[in-house]
Amino acid sequence: MLYHAYELTHATLAPLKALSELGQKINSSIYNPVAYTPLGRSMAASFEVFNRMTRRYGKPTWDIETTTVKGKSVDVEIDIQLCTRFCDLIHFRRDLPTSKTGKDPKVLIVAPLSGHYATLLRGTVEAMLPEHDVYVTDWRDARVVPLSLGTFDLDDHIDLMIDFMRYLGPDLTVIAVCQPAVSVLAAVALMAAEKDPMQPHSIVLMGGPIDTRVNPTKVNEHAETKELSWFENSVISRVPFPLAGAMRKVYPGFVQLTGFMTMNLDRHMKAHVGLYNHLVEGDGDSADQHREFYDEYLSVMDLPGEFFLQTIDTVFKEHSLPKGTMKHRKRPVDPSKIRKTALMTVEGEKDDICGVGQTSAAHSLCSNLADDKKVRHVQMGAGHYGVFNGRRWKTEIQPLIARFIREK
Repeated sequence: MLYHAYELTHATLAPLKALSELGQKINSSIYNPVAYTPLGRSMAASFEVFNRMTRRYGKPTWDIETTTVKGKSVDVEIDIQLCTRFCDLIHFRRDLPTSKTGKDPKVLIVAPLSGHYATLLRGTVEAMLPEHDVYVTDWRDARVVPLSLGTFDLDDHIDLMIDFMRYLGPDLTVIAVCQPAVSVLAAVALMAAEKDPMQPHSIVLMGGPIDTRVNPTKVNEHAETKELSWFENSVISRVPFPLAGAMRKVYPGFVQLTGFMTMNLDRHMKAHVGLYNHLVEGDGDSADQHREFYDEYLSVMDLPGEFFLQTIDTVFKEHSLPKGTMKHRKRPVDPSKIRKTALMTVEGEKDDICGVGQTSAAHSLCSNLADDKKVRHVQMGAGHYGVFNGRRWKTEIQPLIARFIREK
């Protein structure tokens, strides 16, 4: 019913949004004299804020067409390497001379399957491209995946990580951003236990919930204090008709976005008030920065319900991985089996989603991995988003990761 109510609300607001969009165009038209007055700017700003707060945001584009390699601009094209039910493995192919192709370290960036599209990692990809051969997991919105294609849970996620690692080869570095840190560590542990020759060269876990008992945040406490049945009954919905994924159980993206917005409601309200003021004052640069951020932030997708519930139970409630009780299709997941793959963890000092220590707990779990293959970094002044995007990521964190990849 939750999803149906959401769709009904959008349908009900459609006429009002159409009038609002018309009002914005009229009051910002260069042919309308009123548009140059304080009243016209105020009206146009009011309509735009309303439109942006009530519109649907589709999947953003990557907008990565070039990169700089050794001081020279190089074209970039996105190729789909593998196409699976819920995820595409995409390759950011740089237009390099044949003699230089394959010389740079191969990197798989695993985007979180947590509500936002993989394009949230645009800054992550841009910083890695100049010196690395970059691949990314591009997750599909579960609401457009037909129910006939089956379910997708945490076990399937781990299987997919193993498949991608085997496809890309043993010279690979895997960078897991946030939630997939658990799946990546589990996948490598399973491969190590089988002495799989395709074990990756190294893994980088960034702001991931390896052990949420350490320095728990409000997000962790909320997950642990609620019964699993509460999540299933309160936030899991079936996709309504006529969407392609009709009747599939999902954790709707708009529900997760509502939760994130509520956590920092005052900040988001001030941001939209700021947008209004910037528009009235004619501060186009500040307004563009607001639009750019929120166009990405408000673009959300649905998660497979099975994946969400199994993750809540395994990672946040049972703490199965750090306790040594996690199983993948009846096989034990034992990170102590990892002896070959180097490990780096990156955490943000001010991360309010994944507290400091939760990701670096992976080091103690990989007890048989040599110390010279382990690196821990806590980025001072960085929050959760700042671990993989923004100034600190580009100038401080990424160079450390690049050095780790080459030295380990």
